Amino acid sequence: MDQHINAPISNEDATSLRAGDYVYITGTIYTARDAAHLRMDNALDQNEPLPIDLTNNIIYYMGPSPAREGRPIGSAGPTTASRMDKYTPRLLDLGLKGMIGKGKRSDAVKDAIVRNHAVYFAAVGGAGALLSKSIKSSEVIAYDDLGTEAIRRLEVENFPVIVVIDSEGNNLYETAIHAYQQD
Repeated sequence: MDQHINAPISNEDATSLRAGDYVYITGTIYTARDAAHLRMDNALDQNEPLPIDLTNNIIYYMGPSPAREGRPIGSAGPTTASRMDKYTPRLLDLGLKGMIGKGKRSDAVKDAIVRNHAVYFAAVGGAGALLSKSIKSSEVIAYDDLGTEAIRRLEVENFPVIVVIDSEGNNLYETAIHAYQQD
């Protein structure tokens, strides 16, 4: 089913999505990869504030290539989500509502998704140039010294993703295998 949602994502939107839904996101999302997640985790350990309010926000696991002239960002494909798994349950418990990446997630992340009524989306790997066309603006807002791994605020319009793990714990990677094996 095709769904159109706004970001930050409401609890109602997050819980209405089902594994396998095609979703088009419009609004504000943030980027963060390994180094930014480590730095945020260290900040939390030191009782320091995070550079972004996680409440109802979506983090896209992406490090862009340089922008071509006239574009806000270069190729913007997803990175492997499992590299953030050790940090994700904590961030979900602090209000993060969605993540965009590629690949499988750990059981701990899946449990935290269910506990927090959140959602994990996949963006198509290898389609970074196409995905960048949905990004209307990009601004580094934290950890500029990390280069492509800095935290960015993106304004997106109809950014295409697929729900992989929904708020009930349904996992498209698992259900798709079962459906395929039954044919």
